[in-house]
Amino acid sequence: MRPGLARGLVELRQSFTGPELLGQLLWPAVSLVALVLLQHRDVGADGITWGAFAVPGVVAMFVALGMLLDVQQVSADREDGTVLRAKATPDGVRGYLVGKLVTVSLTVLVYVAIVLVGGALLVDGVDLRTVDWATFAWVLALGLVATRSLGLVLGALVRSSRGAGYVSLPVVGLIAVSGLLAPVTALAAGWQALAQVFPVYWLGLGMRSAFLPDAAAAVELGGSWRPLQTAAVLGAWAVAGLVLAPATLRRMTRGESGSRVAAGRERALQRVG
Repeated sequence: MRPGLARGLVELRQSFTGPELLGQLLWPAVSLVALVLLQHRDVGADGITWGAFAVPGVVAMFVALGMLLDVQQVSADREDGTVLRAKATPDGVRGYLVGKLVTVSLTVLVYVAIVLVGGALLVDGVDLRTVDWATFAWVLALGLVATRSLGLVLGALVRSSRGAGYVSLPVVGLIAVSGLLAPVTALAAGWQALAQVFPVYWLGLGMRSAFLPDAAAAVELGGSWRPLQTAAVLGAWAVAGLVLAPATLRRMTRGESGSRVAAGRERALQRVG
């Protein structure tokens, strides 16, 4: 745990210093600009503007997008030999897993903090004093576990950084149909059913229940926040991820070897050439 935590903090510091800092701040800043420009649009709930509706959705979106960070980082570490070096160290795979969870989770929390503070300052109808912080905390905790572990599973299944780009397409598509930025009731019934299978929809629903008044639930499926179903689905995905992620990573590391890493580097160099 200690080496993993130290590794995660080192990687976090590296990703938020120098030129990397601008890249990290870009997407939260772009999201805030979009919220400010479109904040006064109506979403159909009594007295609720799109800006107030979308702020918790953007928070959920960044938590879900952490899956892509997991996929990108694990696939890159596999390609450059980092995973192989972890395999050669006693308990190195566990330390690697802990470090990756720390790095990505804290990165996501930085994004969330930027959106919350920026939304409170710039978007009408967002008041952090009225947020149900207890609900926010348990939804965020379950959402982080569910999405982080799912991201690690996907990252372990991807063999190269190019493959990580292909995985991003269905993840972004899932976020698009999960009702994070607009009521999911506006979608066709088939898309609504698909969205409810995965944790992203329930993450957004739980966040909105923490930020918005009860009247805003009128635009949700069933006209309710459905807290019990939210906890059940997020909890089920979290448990499944905690079981699958270590097993998938162990299976991935068993197949790692110096020759495979060298072959991967050769393919990467050929693509660059």
